Amino acid sequence: MKTAVIICPGRGTYNKTELGYLQRHFPDAKLLHSFDAIREQQQQPSLSALDGADRYSVAQHTRGDNASALIYAATLGDYMALNRENIDVVAVTGNSMGWYSALACAGALSAADGFHLVNTMGRLMQDALIGGQLIYPFVDEQWRVIPQKRQDILSKLAQINSRKDHALYLSIELGGMLVLAGNEAGLHAFEKAVAPALGKFPMRLHNHGAFHTILQNPVALQGQNSIDPQIFHQPRLPLIDGRGSIWWPKACETDALYDYTLATQVTQTYDFTRAIAIAAREFAPDYCIITGPGSTLGGAVAQSLILSSWHDMKDKSDFQKIQEKEPLLISMGMKQRALVT
Repeated sequence: MKTAVIICPGRGTYNKTELGYLQRHFPDAKLLHSFDAIREQQQQPSLSALDGADRYSVAQHTRGDNASALIYAATLGDYMALNRENIDVVAVTGNSMGWYSALACAGALSAADGFHLVNTMGRLMQDALIGGQLIYPFVDEQWRVIPQKRQDILSKLAQINSRKDHALYLSIELGGMLVLAGNEAGLHAFEKAVAPALGKFPMRLHNHGAFHTILQNPVALQGQNSIDPQIFHQPRLPLIDGRGSIWWPKACETDALYDYTLATQVTQTYDFTRAIAIAAREFAPDYCIITGPGSTLGGAVAQSLILSSWHDMKDKSDFQKIQEKEPLLISMGMKQRALVT
């Protein structure tokens, strides 16, 4: 039996190639129908309709109120599909919105309450749509840290944020990349201040707000007014949050878990890099399993492991050698899912 840390992806992972993912992989038709019923009661398109559409629509499928629910369902379905005779899940973590999914996978929320949480927060963030996000790397093509690059980025961020009517913050530590968030003036100023990198950065994230920054305070307050603390329970599995803190089964203060989920992680930087480092160092898993949908989180997980010197990896080629010998990182959004389902 292999031990595994489960990693739940966040926004931006249900894309054109994922259309039909729930039809192909979701293992419980009754549960999916219950999610559809909740959405229809709120005059939202059902997940079955969105997932079963004839074509992918950026305008429809990337909206926060649609994307969040689709990703949560895909993640939960993949978690349910794991072969527990071969896979021993030792901890759960997630990136950004994936924290909500991690709560359900670890048992701190029921499947239904997890869906209520993610659907509510997705709707509130879409309704507000405060600011935006972009990504910029501080590593080279071989995922080696470029000396002083990260500090230069943060210095530019601080300088821009000091300008009148400009807002720019560190949103997510994402392996060898930084996700920055702010208002349009702040984002545009950063784009003008940096050189193009790796052929596609800085990259704006479509339909994303200024997540994990103080700009989300209004959304956090609305979430707290909409979500009952009583839905939170002791997790069945250790949970690693966006600070690298571990929430242990039978040792959680559920009110604190609620406060972290609906306040802290909504308005403060999400350190996914540290979450992965803690997952590796504290639980030493045989596998890091990224649930679907999509496969875009794999690079950030691998870079996070490299940054933590896991298995003495120093760059992309080191990681690839390990992957070829015996996979360390398994993405269920790819054919690798056959190894764990």
